[in-house]
Amino acid sequence: MNVSKRGREIQASPIRKLKPYADAAKAKGIKVYHLNIGDPDIPMPGPVLETFHNWSQPVLAYGPAQGALELRQAVTRYFANYNIPLEADDVLITCGGSEAIHFTFSVIGDVGDEVIIPEPYYTNYNGYAAFAGLRIVPLPLSVENGFRLPPAEAIEALITPRTKAILLCSPNNPTGTVYTPEELDRVVALVKKHDLFLVGDEVYKEFIYDGRRHKSILEYEGIRERVVVIDSISKRFSCCGARIGMIITRNKDVYAAALKFAQARLCPPSVEQMAALAAYNMPMSYFADIRAEYDRRRNVLYEGLKDIPGLVIRKPEGAFYVIVRLPVKDVEHFAVWLLSDFSLDGQTVMIAPAPGFYATASQGTDEARLAYVINENDLRKAVRVFRAALEKYQAVQG
Repeated sequence: MNVSKRGREIQASPIRKLKPYADAAKAKGIKVYHLNIGDPDIPMPGPVLETFHNWSQPVLAYGPAQGALELRQAVTRYFANYNIPLEADDVLITCGGSEAIHFTFSVIGDVGDEVIIPEPYYTNYNGYAAFAGLRIVPLPLSVENGFRLPPAEAIEALITPRTKAILLCSPNNPTGTVYTPEELDRVVALVKKHDLFLVGDEVYKEFIYDGRRHKSILEYEGIRERVVVIDSISKRFSCCGARIGMIITRNKDVYAAALKFAQARLCPPSVEQMAALAAYNMPMSYFADIRAEYDRRRNVLYEGLKDIPGLVIRKPEGAFYVIVRLPVKDVEHFAVWLLSDFSLDGQTVMIAPAPGFYATASQGTDEARLAYVINENDLRKAVRVFRAALEKYQAVQG
């Protein structure tokens, strides 16, 4: 008996596959600084924690498949702060942003259809495209210019009769790039011209630095029926384990189709939805301190790495990630070596090799994604360890 072709070919997580090496290092007493995964150490907001502590309903019953009405209304109030008018029935609550991706891919195209995504991109798009039978068409970007979008002609050249959507993640995971209004305008014009959906992964919209402003694709009234936004509380409120995400769309056919998928899985988590409601009911001022904290961490990482000979880095504009090009030939080998063969004062670093964020073969072999999600003190230590490791690795490898 054999497992399915889908089961054999779905991509393993490049973020998590090195975990056995990290576990082995920890078993030897080595402190591992985790720069490999976007799992913030910032405490969840007090009202969220209080919701969990105070939950007392004797029966944890099913809720609505599309999510609790009061939470969906709270989401609309949140977007109203950005002058984006929504109705509660434009919001469908999902089991994390991952399920939002899964449902969206399953709704916008049929088996064999295509979605254009700038690469490198969030690796789990691969898994959910495989579930839906979609083909991801990568739009290659480069670390040298900060992963900016190319001219419209380069994007249009990838559009075929099977193309159903273009997906943009901004602020971007894994690059930290924030697309400018001019870049968004380019893509908006193309989806109108070619009758496509525009999918926006806007999970990191609160984390933008240096006075930049996030422009949501929901702001484009001329394509309101084409827009599907994926969102989540995981990063916004340091609630990765709560698994509350959402699909936001004004396209009633898309919403109705996604709702049928939601009905098949019954309902999103009940207690976690009430915790999310408490989070969205907080004042917007909550984000100022959180943003400032990530900004400080960004500066620690960037300043600590930018002068390493042979390393290419552009200062990230948003989220809490950056892709760096390293002076190594095989980043996968370097990542394992960090965990299995190196330590400095009993410490080492775990990174995410970048090939898993690419669809194009042979790309990212000398790149890594680093996440600045640990406190400043530990991050400074991690940078010190990383610099020493890179120097030693180059000497050992010749």
